[in-house]
Amino acid sequence: MKFLDRAKIYVKAGDGGNGSASFRREKYIEFGGPNGGDGGRGGDVVFRAVPNVNTLIDYRYKTKFMAQRGENGMGKMRTGASGETLVLPVPTGTVILSENEEIEYVDLNQDGMEYRAARGGNGGWGNLHFKSPTNRAPRIANDGLPGEERTVILRLKLIADIGLVGFPNAGKSTLLSAVTSARPKIANYPFTTLNPQLGVMYAHNREFVLVDLPGLIEGAHTGVGLGDQFLGHAERTKMILHVIDGTESDWATRYRAIRHEMDSYGGDLIEKPEIVIINKIDALDDAEFAEKLSAFKKSFGRKKKPEILTISAAGRLGIDEMISAIEKKFLELEHNDTLQE
Repeated sequence: MKFLDRAKIYVKAGDGGNGSASFRREKYIEFGGPNGGDGGRGGDVVFRAVPNVNTLIDYRYKTKFMAQRGENGMGKMRTGASGETLVLPVPTGTVILSENEEIEYVDLNQDGMEYRAARGGNGGWGNLHFKSPTNRAPRIANDGLPGEERTVILRLKLIADIGLVGFPNAGKSTLLSAVTSARPKIANYPFTTLNPQLGVMYAHNREFVLVDLPGLIEGAHTGVGLGDQFLGHAERTKMILHVIDGTESDWATRYRAIRHEMDSYGGDLIEKPEIVIINKIDALDDAEFAEKLSAFKKSFGRKKKPEILTISAAGRLGIDEMISAIEKKFLELEHNDTLQE
């Protein structure tokens, strides 16, 4: 299934049915009087968050959606049937925005949440409503009201516990495949991951959802490379795993570059709890590894250092220790949240 995390669609609720201008006509009843029924109400357009879907691809080619119109009223005081509500399923985590993206209507961040994007028009009154002592035989009826219509932007922000960020070829996809059953594309060239990939990692007492974001490069927040189009998926994560290629010559420079892109993007990404993962350590000899690790730690100066773990995703070195550290970090975060409440 192809991935799509943004769509622009037009929705229109159903128009209300017209009222009926009819009269009672029966044998031996000389003055039957008006008996026109009301028109039915038009159907609404409702978005509903559904689980187990992580793409908006259904809205790529079909971009206009119209709910059913209410039926017209009929004689014998029969009201027209209301139009059926049009339910549009979207992945949980979808944000619905105005056409200019300046107004956020709703964030469907829980399974089953619904949002009525367009209200159906009311049905028109039949001529029975217009009967009065001075007008015993009204020949007028109201037309139904038009349903609401609008163009909206759907933007998907995947819901995950942990976001994997880093430069291309840092080994994020290999790490994802090592700790989950996900099978992302892995190759020895940059940008093998073109779309976010989700996987479930099982720890000792719980499970975590990981999202592997396509590799960032310097200037990503201005649109360079794949740009910042996928950083929005990291906004919902509780923690960041910052993966660095251990074979790079300067870990500190690579680390600061990614942190700069996250800070420039906004969304409080820079404030999220973080664990730095130095990958591919099996490609370094002991002396080179010790020298690079020491230089990396010194680069923080007096600033608070993040937790630093060293692994080899391909060789599965340090994976169990990393999973335990992640679980411990989450327990600390949950404990702090409980104290704040």
